[in-house]
Amino acid sequence: MAKHVYRCPLRWADMDAYGHVNNVEFLRYLEEARIDFMFRLAPDEGAAGGGTSFAGGSVVARHEIDYRRQLVHRYDPVTVEVWVTEIRAASAKLAYEVKDDPEDGGAVYAQASTVIVPFDFGAGRPRRLTEAERAFLEKYLGPPPAGRAGRREPGEAAAA
Repeated sequence: MAKHVYRCPLRWADMDAYGHVNNVEFLRYLEEARIDFMFRLAPDEGAAGGGTSFAGGSVVARHEIDYRRQLVHRYDPVTVEVWVTEIRAASAKLAYEVKDDPEDGGAVYAQASTVIVPFDFGAGRPRRLTEAERAFLEKYLGPPPAGRAGRREPGEAAAA
C-alpha cells in the first residue's frame, strides 16, 4: 500500500498559551497534506477526459482526530502520512498520521480521518467519483491506522 508523505513545517503562531501546538492547527496540517495529495498528485482529467478532477470540487463531510501526544514548536517539520481506507460511489475516507520521521523516533502525535465528498459546485450538489479519481485513490488504499484498530464508527455494528 502506498502512502503519500507530506513534510509540514511548524509555525511559531501554531503554539497556544500552554506552549504546545494547538489542536486546531492539526486540522490545518491535515488540510495541507490532503490538498497536496488530492490536487498535486491526482491526475488532471480536465483536458483528456472532458471531466473534472478533484480540483473541480470536493468538500469535507467529516473529520475525526485522536491526539496521541503533545507537539511542541520546533524547526524540523512533522511528517503527515495520508492514505485511503474506504472508497464509496460518492465519497472516500482518508487516514492520516502526524508524526516524526522514523529516523527521529517516529513518535505519533495524532491519528485522524477525513471523509471527502466530490462536489459539483455549479450544480450545488455532491457528485460521484470519476473512474480516474477512483483509480487514483485505489493506489493508496489500505487499513486504518494501527492505533484505531477495533474502533467502531457511530452506528456501526460490533463484530460477532
